[in-house]
Amino acid sequence: MRAFLSNLRQDTAEPADINDLDGVGAAGLMVFEEAVGVEASDLTDDEIDRCRPFVYRYLARNGSVPLYLKTHDSCRLLPEGQPLIPPETVSGVVYIMRNPLDVAVSFAHHMNRTIDHTIGKVMSVPYAFKTNIADGLIWERLLSWSDHVLSWVNQTSIPMHIVRYEDMEREPVETFTSVARFCGLPCDPGRIERALRHSSFESLKAQEREKGFRERSYVAESFFRSGKSGAWRGVLSEAQIEQIVHDHGIVMRRFGYL
Repeated sequence: MRAFLSNLRQDTAEPADINDLDGVGAAGLMVFEEAVGVEASDLTDDEIDRCRPFVYRYLARNGSVPLYLKTHDSCRLLPEGQPLIPPETVSGVVYIMRNPLDVAVSFAHHMNRTIDHTIGKVMSVPYAFKTNIADGLIWERLLSWSDHVLSWVNQTSIPMHIVRYEDMEREPVETFTSVARFCGLPCDPGRIERALRHSSFESLKAQEREKGFRERSYVAESFFRSGKSGAWRGVLSEAQIEQIVHDHGIVMRRFGYL
């Protein structure tokens, strides 16, 4: 999605560099420390959370053009009752969800952990990415897969556009055109098609093979692994499938995954 947005906005003959995509990470260390003026390593995770609304306001106040942020955070209130992400700083949210059966397989590869660990210790508990100064990342609280989805899709303060990973693969032109329209970006078919070609999974994998990808987890062999839906069918055991459906069946059914 980030590669598509970059290629659509730049509209050049060559694909956008995957290591220089438009926008920044909302949990980026440099962005946080620039805004707050304090080293994240001196703060607890809860203190980082309390600073995040200020960081969003700082970015909104200092931006002259629309800024695209990637975040893994759930949409939640802080203990004092204020939103982690102040609605007045955000024009809209493109929320990307994926079948949790495939998430279990993909995330296990990404983190180089077992699928059982991913199902039980990541997807079905209040999970969080811890602050990692070495990788330039700070604390993000994801919650469980279901709670993450519901935290975003049930909120009414920020305009939302929901995208299923599977639709990005099955109906790319329609799905990405709808994203471009939501973001107020050009929607002419030729430009959309070129942006899609430049941001295809094959193009992204080729760039990673050639020059690496700085966002790849150091424990993973590659970031762009397969990019296919339905891989869980040949990987997950019956017990693993039953556990995921038991934990997330209500939300899965709501969004067409059962």
